[in-house]
Amino acid sequence: MQPKIMMKKKSISASKASLVLFLCQMISALDVPLDLSQPPTITQQSPKDYIVDPRENIVIQCEAKGKPPPSFSWTRNGTHFDIDKDAQVTMKPNSGTLVINIMNGGKAEAYEGVYQCTARNERGAAISNNIVIRPSRSPLWTKEKLEPNQVREGDSLVLHCRPPVGLPSPIIFWMDNAFQRLPQSERVSQSLNGDLYFSNVQPEDTREDYICYARFNHTQTIQQKQPISVKVFSTRPVTERQPVLLTPTGSTSTKVELRGNVLLLECIAAGLPTPVIRWIKEGGELPANRTFFENFKKTLKIIDVSEADSGNYKCIARNPLGSAHHVISVTVKAAPYWITAPRNLVLSPGEDGTLICRANGNPKPSISWLANGVPIAIAPEDPSRKVDGDTIIFSHVQERSSAVYQCNASNEYGYLLANAFVNVLAEPPRILTPANKLYQVIADSPALLDCAYFGSPKPEIEWFKGVKGSILRGSEYIFHDNGTLEIPVAQKDSTGAYTCVARNKLGKIQNEVQLEIKDPTVIIKQPEYKVIQRYGQVSFECIIKHDSTLLPTVIWLKDNDELPDDERFLVGKDNLTIMNVTDKDDGTYTCIVNTTLDSVSASAVLTVVARPNPPFDLELTGQLERSVELSWIPGDENNSPITNFVIEYEDGLHEPGVWHYQTEVPGTQTTVQLKLSPYVNYSFRVIAVNEIGRSQPSEPSEQYLTKSANPDENPSNVQGIGSEPDNLVITWESLKGFQSNGPGLQYKVSWRQKDVDDEWTSVIVANVSKYIVSGTPTFVPYEIKVQALNDLGYAPEPSEVIGHSGEDLPMVAPGNVQVHVINSTLAKVHWDPVPLKTVRGHLQGYKVYYWKVQSLSRRSRRHVEKKILTFRGNKTFGMLPGLEPYSTYKLNVRVANGKGEGPASPDKVFRTPEGVPSSPSFLKITNPTLDSLTLEWGSPTHPNGVLTSYILKFQPINNTHELGPLVEIRIPANESSLILKNLNYSTRYKFYFNAQTSVGSGNQITEEAVTIMDEGKMVQPLYPRIRNVTTAAAETYANISWEYEGPDHAHFYVEYGVAGSKEDWKKEIVNGSRSFFVLKGLTPGTAYKVRVGAEGLSGFRSSEDVFETGPAMASRQVDIATQGWFIGLMCAVALLILILLIVCFIRRNKGGKYPVKEKEDAHADPEIQPMKEDDGTFGEYSDAEDHKPLKKGSRTPSDRTVKKEDSDDSLVDYGEGVNGQFNEDGSFIGQYSGKKEKEPAEGNESSEAPSPVNAMNSFV
Repeated sequence: MQPKIMMKKKSISASKASLVLFLCQMISALDVPLDLSQPPTITQQSPKDYIVDPRENIVIQCEAKGKPPPSFSWTRNGTHFDIDKDAQVTMKPNSGTLVINIMNGGKAEAYEGVYQCTARNERGAAISNNIVIRPSRSPLWTKEKLEPNQVREGDSLVLHCRPPVGLPSPIIFWMDNAFQRLPQSERVSQSLNGDLYFSNVQPEDTREDYICYARFNHTQTIQQKQPISVKVFSTRPVTERQPVLLTPTGSTSTKVELRGNVLLLECIAAGLPTPVIRWIKEGGELPANRTFFENFKKTLKIIDVSEADSGNYKCIARNPLGSAHHVISVTVKAAPYWITAPRNLVLSPGEDGTLICRANGNPKPSISWLANGVPIAIAPEDPSRKVDGDTIIFSHVQERSSAVYQCNASNEYGYLLANAFVNVLAEPPRILTPANKLYQVIADSPALLDCAYFGSPKPEIEWFKGVKGSILRGSEYIFHDNGTLEIPVAQKDSTGAYTCVARNKLGKIQNEVQLEIKDPTVIIKQPEYKVIQRYGQVSFECIIKHDSTLLPTVIWLKDNDELPDDERFLVGKDNLTIMNVTDKDDGTYTCIVNTTLDSVSASAVLTVVARPNPPFDLELTGQLERSVELSWIPGDENNSPITNFVIEYEDGLHEPGVWHYQTEVPGTQTTVQLKLSPYVNYSFRVIAVNEIGRSQPSEPSEQYLTKSANPDENPSNVQGIGSEPDNLVITWESLKGFQSNGPGLQYKVSWRQKDVDDEWTSVIVANVSKYIVSGTPTFVPYEIKVQALNDLGYAPEPSEVIGHSGEDLPMVAPGNVQVHVINSTLAKVHWDPVPLKTVRGHLQGYKVYYWKVQSLSRRSRRHVEKKILTFRGNKTFGMLPGLEPYSTYKLNVRVANGKGEGPASPDKVFRTPEGVPSSPSFLKITNPTLDSLTLEWGSPTHPNGVLTSYILKFQPINNTHELGPLVEIRIPANESSLILKNLNYSTRYKFYFNAQTSVGSGNQITEEAVTIMDEGKMVQPLYPRIRNVTTAAAETYANISWEYEGPDHAHFYVEYGVAGSKEDWKKEIVNGSRSFFVLKGLTPGTAYKVRVGAEGLSGFRSSEDVFETGPAMASRQVDIATQGWFIGLMCAVALLILILLIVCFIRRNKGGKYPVKEKEDAHADPEIQPMKEDDGTFGEYSDAEDHKPLKKGSRTPSDRTVKKEDSDDSLVDYGEGVNGQFNEDGSFIGQYSGKKEKEPAEGNESSEAPSPVNAMNSFV
C-alpha cells in the first residue's frame, strides 16, 4: 500500500537547525492517520556536531511519534547510557530529550561524547544520528616575549597573531589601544589565518600598539594579544622591488574542499610599489554568479562549490617592475548526499514493496542497512524481505513484517542516516479533507481541489462535478497521485460542487467540496515615474478594481521596505502623498494590493532633484602674467545633470566684496584657462548650474595678484558737446579699476579745431571723466581724443572723434510762410528753410505755433490755446490736423536747435470753411394729446457754420417693435418748437432730429413718445426706451452715457464697432444698472459707431451714435504759472491764510480754541462726486473751452468730433508736440502740446465747436 501523500524530502546538512527536520517530519506525519498503529518516527533531534556552552545546561533533543507512543533510550560512546544512575541527567516526560544539569555543579567536559537516541514501540525502533557533544573553549593567549620590529622603509613585514586554539575557531581582528580598527588597504591587510601583512612599510606605519584580538562568539568573549611595536627607519633612496609572494610560499600548493562549502584561496605579495593581485583558472573560467573577490582582491571566494570547480587556480601579483605567481591545485571532495532517500511504506497484507536508499559522494559512499537499530545481518529473520545492495524488496508481507529500517551512507568525510518504516495495515478508504470545504480561486488561475485520503490497500480516486455529474476526464483536468484535482485554468463556469470518490477492496467513501471563481484584482491606475524638486509635493496613484466579495488591503513600500515613520507620508484610499520631499525620499515606491486570494503590485521610481551642491577644492595652477588655470571638484548634482559652470571673480584691490562674471564652461569640464588683466588681485569662485537652478557659490579660491602693465585700452564713449556758446565739454567713460593695469591712472585729453591747420592741444588730468575747454568759437567742429596712462606708461594711440563747441539760439526766422486750407479741420503749411549758418547749432527741426482767433458762428470770451507741432529735420512743410470748422486761426514758424528756438516768423492768418453741425443740444416731447405732440429742441452746441434748417423724421412703432412709414419735415433754423398734429391716438412714435448747414446734415438725436388714449389721462410708455446717447472721446477711450425709461433693475450693455465696417458688433456688459460706461482700448484717430441695449428686452436698443477718437497728437502745453486765473487763485489763498492766522492770534490771546480743520468733505454734494477712469464713475474734468466742472446730467454732445469723411488726407505729414516727432517721411508719431494765452472778447463765442483734440483733452 501507498500513503496518501508522497512527500519528496531534501537532505539537509548537519549545520542546519533541527527545526527544519521537525517541519519536514510533521508534514510526513500525515502519511498515516495518528489513530492507526504505526512504528516510531523521529521528528526532532539535535545536530550531529553539537557545541554547547559550558556555562549552561546541556539539552540533547530527541522527539518521536508512533502508535502506541514510543519509549526512549540512549547510548553514549556506543554503550547504554543509564540516566537513572546520574543525578545530573533527566529525560523530559513523554519525550526522549535529555537535560544535563551543568548549572548546579556539573561539568560540561564530563559529558563530552557521542550520543544516540532510540525510539521504540511494538512495531519497531527508530534511531537518531550520532550526536557529538563538545563544550566550547576560549583559552587565554600563552605568555610570550615580543621583540620590537625594526623595519627599513619599503620592506615587507608580517605581524603574526597565532591565536589560541578554541572551539569553535575565533574571529580575528586588529585594533589599537583606543579600540579603533587599524585601517587596511592594498598595502596592509589581514590574512585568513589572522596575521597582518605589509606589502611594504611606510614611515606612518610606526606605532607601538598593533594588537590582535580573538573573539569567541559561542562564549561571547574576546581575548587580546600583547601589543606589538613597529618602528620604520628610512634610508634614501628607497629601493623599489618586484613582487614576491608572502603567502602561500613556493610556486604551487594544494587545497581540498568539500562539495557545498565555500572555497577560499589567498595570495598576499610583497613589493614596491604595492603589487596588484589578479586571479585566473587555468583551462577554464571562474564560475559566474558564485565568484567574489575580497580583501582587496587578495582572496578568491567561490560559494557552493561542486566537483566541477576542481582545477588549478593561479594568482598573479604585478607591479611596474615585474610579476610573481602561484598555482593552487583545488580538489573538491564530497560527503555523502542523497540521491534517493528511503520513504515510509504502508502495505496491506499480501502486498509487495521496496525501500530504496541511494546516495553519492566523493569517494563513493558505502550503503549499510539496519532493522530496528540493529545491523540487518544480525536482525531477526523476516521471510518477506530481501536485501539487494541499496534496495530492500518485500514480498507478500504480513502484519509481523512491520519494522523500522535505517539506511547509512558513509565515506571518510561524513555519513547520512535515514529511518523508513514498513507498516502493514488493512484499512478501508478514508477521506481526510473536510466535507463541503469551500475553495475560492481567482479566474484564469489554477484551482487545486484536495482529496486527502488514506486506505490500505491504496484506494482509487475518481472526481465528479455536481451531484449527478459524470466522471471528470480530459486534458482540461490534471489528477495528482495524492488525490488532488487540478483545473489548470479555472473559468467562471468552473464554479460549482465537486465530488471525490475513494474506493478499495475494503470499502468506498466520497466527499463533496465547493469551488467559487472570483474576479482578479487589477491595478487600473498604476503609480508613475515622478521627478520632483526638493521640498515639493508628490503623489502616486494606485487605483484598483477587485471582486466585490473580496476585501482588498493596500500596502505601500519604499525600496521593498516599510514606509518611513514620518508624518510627511500620507496614505490615502488610492494614493500616496509625500509632503515636503527630501533627498532621502528618493527611491522605488511599490503599491501592493492583497486579498485573501491574490496579490498584485506596481512600482514607480521617485527621483528627487534639486539645485546642485556647490563645487569645492578650487585650485589655481599655471600662474602666468595674463592667464591662470582654475580647477575644481563638482558637488553632488542631485539627480539633475550639471549643464554648465559659471566662473566669477573678485578684485580684492579695486572692488573688494563685489563679484563679476568671468566666463562659463560646459558641465563636463572641471578646468578652465582664464585670461587675466594686470594689476588685479584675483579670487575666483565657481557656481554649478542644472535645470533646477544655480548652486550656492563655492568657497573662494586663493588670491592671485597680477603684475602691473601699461593700460590696454582707452576710455570709451568720448564726446565733445558745448554747454555754453563759448566752450567745449569733453566727456568720456572712465576705465574700471581692473582696466587701469597699474597704479596712477590718468588721462591725456587732446583737441584741435577741425579743418583748421592747428596743432593738438593736450592736458593730462586725474582719474576724472570730464574736461571743459573755454574760449571756443560758437558751434565749430573739433577733433578730440582721450588716452589713458598710468605709472608704467601710455595706452595705445586712441581714435579721434568729432565734437562741437556750444550752440547759440538761431538768428533768423523762416520766411515765405504759406497756408493751404484743405478742409474744415485740416490745413497744410509751407515755409522756406533758414540758412544753416544762422542756425548756430544742430538743426532740430521747425516748430509751428498755431491758435484759434475766433469762431465765425458764435462769439465768446475764451483763453487762447496755442498749439505746437514740431517737424524734425530740414522739412519745409507740415500738416495741421484737428482744426475747428468755420474759425479764424493764426500761426507762425520757428527754427529750433539744441539750444532753443529762433525768432518767430510773422503771424499768418487763415480761416477754415463751414462743416456739418453737431446734433441739437436736446429734444423734448411734451403735451401729448389724442392726435398731437409738442416738440421742443435746443440749437447745436457746435454749429460749425450757419444753420440753414432742421430736419425732423418720425414713424410709428407697433407692439412688435416694427416701424411704420417714415415722414420727413424741414423746419426753419430760427424755430425751437413744433406741434405735430393729425397723429394716431395711443400710438408710439419714434423721432429723428438733426440740424443742417450749407455743407450738410449733422448727427441726429432720437426720441420716442406716445399719444394718449383718453383726454386728460397721461399714458405711461408701453415699452422701455434708451435715448440721448452721448459720447465724449479721447485718444484710446470714450465715455458713453444715456437716459433710460422703463422697468427698474434693467441690465445694460454697450455695443460698438468701427464706423462703416461690416464686422460684428463688439459687446461690453455694464455692471449694475448705471447709465454710463467707459470704452477702453480704442484706436486713436478712428471713427466708431455705438449703441446701448438692455439685457432681457429682446431687440430693444438705442439708436446708433458715431464718434471719433482723437489722433495721437500733441498735448496742450500750458504754462500755468503765467495764467491770470492761477495768479488770482494763489493771491486769494494767501489772503485767506493771512486772515486765518490773524483770527487764530486773536482767539489765542482771548483763551479760545479754533478748529483748524472742518470736515467739509462729509457734506459734499453726492451729485458731483469724482469720476474714476477705471470704474466709470463720474468725476470732475475741465472742458477745453470754458474750464467748468462737468456736472451730472450735462453731457458732451455726441458730435464733438469731426467725422472721418470730412477729410480724406492722412496724418502722414502731421506735426508733433514737445514729446512727439515725425519720421523723415513726415508720418506723425507724437502728441500735441499747447500753451494758453488771454484773448480779448470777440462777441458771443460760447457755442464754438471744439476740435477733436479739445474733445480728447477734456478727458485727460
